[in-house]
Amino acid sequence: MAETEAAAATDTEPEAGAKAETEADSALARAREQHTLAQQLEALLIVADEPLSVVTLATATDRPLREVRAALAGLVAEYDGTAEEGSGSRIQSQRGFELREVAGGYRFYVRESLDPVVADFVQQQTPAKLSQAALETLAVVAYRQPISRGAIASIRAVNVDSVVRTLLARGLITEVGQDPETTATLYGTTEALLRHLGIEDISELPPIAPLLDDPSEGFEHESL
Repeated sequence: MAETEAAAATDTEPEAGAKAETEADSALARAREQHTLAQQLEALLIVADEPLSVVTLATATDRPLREVRAALAGLVAEYDGTAEEGSGSRIQSQRGFELREVAGGYRFYVRESLDPVVADFVQQQTPAKLSQAALETLAVVAYRQPISRGAIASIRAVNVDSVVRTLLARGLITEVGQDPETTATLYGTTEALLRHLGIEDISELPPIAPLLDDPSEGFEHESL
């Protein structure tokens, strides 16, 4: 009985695979019917991480090479704002990207005239890395918080005013209160730092003593 059930299950596996393949073929056929060649080319080019040749695009769309070349030329003209409408007038709107033929294939690129805009955006999204002094100060705050600026300077044996301002501006540390005895401002880390470190809570930081040549010179109180 068990052998019969096993045999039946084995027989159904090829059938299920064939059915799935048929459904995928049908979905592909519908997509090709419902979208123009230009739309199909755009979909392929937008996910490409390297230039795609005309042959590759023709194979992917199952269309003749001459049709693919004509469609690519039409897309280039459309993005460049040089395509002609049915009446013969030209469409003047130029896209912020362009379709270039490079390295034997086609790929989307930012229009060269917009490079300064993109460069400024990238710079804002990826600010300069923290200096060694800033990283050391951030570590002191993380392990000894809440801590005053004076205490940080005492541990690092240098003036930390500018570094603390930098960390505040980056949103990595914040004011968390005042020392009841000296009224000095106390600093602690922020949720932004936790996200950068990929941890849920500051207590997940590793013990620092094992990382020091002389643990006795480290932070005496690592409990957070």
